[in-house]
Amino acid sequence: MTARPGHGPGADRAPRVPADAIQAPGTDESRWRAWDGWDRLPELRLPTDGRVVVVAAHPDDEVLGAGGMMTLLAGSGVDLTVVSVTDGERSHPGSAVVTARQLAGIRAGELRASLSELGAGTAEVVRLAVPDTEVARHEEMVAAALAPVLRGARMCLAPWTGDVHSDHEAAGRAALTASGAASVRCLLYPVWMWHWAEPDDPRVPWSSALAVRLPREVVRRKSAAVDRFTSQIRPLGPAPQDAAVLPPGEIAHHLRDVEVVFG
Repeated sequence: MTARPGHGPGADRAPRVPADAIQAPGTDESRWRAWDGWDRLPELRLPTDGRVVVVAAHPDDEVLGAGGMMTLLAGSGVDLTVVSVTDGERSHPGSAVVTARQLAGIRAGELRASLSELGAGTAEVVRLAVPDTEVARHEEMVAAALAPVLRGARMCLAPWTGDVHSDHEAAGRAALTASGAASVRCLLYPVWMWHWAEPDDPRVPWSSALAVRLPREVVRRKSAAVDRFTSQIRPLGPAPQDAAVLPPGEIAHHLRDVEVVFG
């Protein structure tokens, strides 16, 4: 997840929500955990063989949104291919501590360490190296690059196209296009939605939502995987431009015992 000026908060906002939906104070996780709607969500049956492709706009999106599912898939013997559309190199554009090129390498290493925590250390990682914050400008290219990766896959998991983050939405649209051409089922995981939406929010397509319940050990593994993204969850340095991208309140949305996708 990259959420800096010009990328997350304030970047290419959709008109259906305020322009500062991600920058604004979000919904506290305690409200989500108290929501009575969880039991209304049908259960998703994950594949138990074959290969699943997981698309992410930035390294860490796939773990935040689908890390539990990735653990369950890997534990069932499913082969995983993880596609990083960007390297997330612009998460700290004003930093004097690291350059964008250095940060791209750091985040790629964090992803690999995170996959090991999930029990998916043998997953194939494909880096498309699309410029961070510019996925929408390269959407057709991303769809074309995903086409051969998706060939023969059982399922695709990709960012939700309504996440109110331009890179997430474009990556999701490209995945849907490529999955449709390959006749592969594509399910979309939200990331920022848990921040700007509210329980029973009419802007969310709950009628197409599916849930995956996560055993305690899977949640533990996912938490350890999130901790590997040091560049995003801890400050790079003391300057304001080196602040953590993901505060504890945001991380809490992704460490509950259920994950949701839209089908």
